[in-house]
Amino acid sequence: MKNVYSIRQVNLYISNMFRQDFMLNRIYVKGEVSNCKYHTSGHIYFSLKDDSGSLACVMFAGNRSGLKFQMQNGQSVIVLGSISVYERDGKYQLYAREIIQDGMGLLYEKFQALKQELEEMGMFAPEYKQPIPAFSRRVGIVTAPTGAAIRDIMNISYRRNPYVQLILYPALVQGEEAADSIVRGIELLDQSHVDVIIVGRGGGSMEDLWAFNEEKVARAIFQCETPVISAVGHETDFTIADYVADLRAPTPSAAAELAVADMAAIQGQLRDMQQRLQNRMSERLSDRKKELEHLQEKLKYVSPQHQIQEKYQRLTDIEEELQMLMQQTMKERRHQLMIYVERMKGLSPLEKLSQGYSYTADARGKKITATEQVQPGDLLQIYVSDGQILAEVKEKKKTEDWSV
Repeated sequence: MKNVYSIRQVNLYISNMFRQDFMLNRIYVKGEVSNCKYHTSGHIYFSLKDDSGSLACVMFAGNRSGLKFQMQNGQSVIVLGSISVYERDGKYQLYAREIIQDGMGLLYEKFQALKQELEEMGMFAPEYKQPIPAFSRRVGIVTAPTGAAIRDIMNISYRRNPYVQLILYPALVQGEEAADSIVRGIELLDQSHVDVIIVGRGGGSMEDLWAFNEEKVARAIFQCETPVISAVGHETDFTIADYVADLRAPTPSAAAELAVADMAAIQGQLRDMQQRLQNRMSERLSDRKKELEHLQEKLKYVSPQHQIQEKYQRLTDIEEELQMLMQQTMKERRHQLMIYVERMKGLSPLEKLSQGYSYTADARGKKITATEQVQPGDLLQIYVSDGQILAEVKEKKKTEDWSV
């Protein structure tokens, strides 16, 4: 048997056939919802049916951001998606990317066509977006004079900054004349030199919000020299105005928060900045004070006065050292002198005289040490311990004559 295939091969082949069919990769299918189940994973499983049969469908959780209503059995819807085969079960099904309620199909197609056209013209390009002023003083508002939108904007604006001036253009935001009314409001406020313009309204169906999908409104926003914030519907609602505007706000309340600075928060930031500045200044002053003290000490050390004082102290120390050295030297010299005195005492004639010896000199005071120095009749001075004796030489004898 030739050409025998497994079930997996057959299902894979069929799946490839579906993927290669351009029409099945992007197809709109209209039908009535049945067997609708919201899974805990976030996926939605349902079937589309009509008089001829049914088609299994699934919308994965990642695509649910575009779903703007709660699906229920019996609803008539239009589903945009692709048809492919679930290989495990061998069943084909519609993988939904967008789901809209029937009756909005033509509007949705018109919306998509205009969006693509304006995008190709560059009206959504980020380089054309103007920055929203951080501190607006005059805020223009294009919306209905009654309703929750204007009340929310006024309440939030007053709470954030009661000194901001709000200028309202009471526009029609729904109906056949709404687009022209919105355009006039944008143009008049642009000429009024306001800081920023809020264009929007509360939520509603696609038909209710359609004025903000008109090309004339988109062009008015694009040509406006004043920055424009779009605030149309709820967070999940998107209009052409949102793509053209300089900034999209999910709700009118959020638009007021974006347009009006929160003075309480700014004052808190200023207080924090002031405190940080004071702390930084205190730290810097403390550092500079320590540095100044260090320099003062250094200057004090190298100053002439300090040098003179230092030298004076050094001289004083040297003087004290000299005095101590002199005293020590004098003490040593005195001690040495005493030794010499004691030595000299032993050699002193007076000391000898006190011991019984005498000292003899001639009349001129010349010391007599030998007999040759005198002659009989010479006068002599004899010094003894208690005085002087005057004598005359009668006779002289030498030592060798003593034996006679």
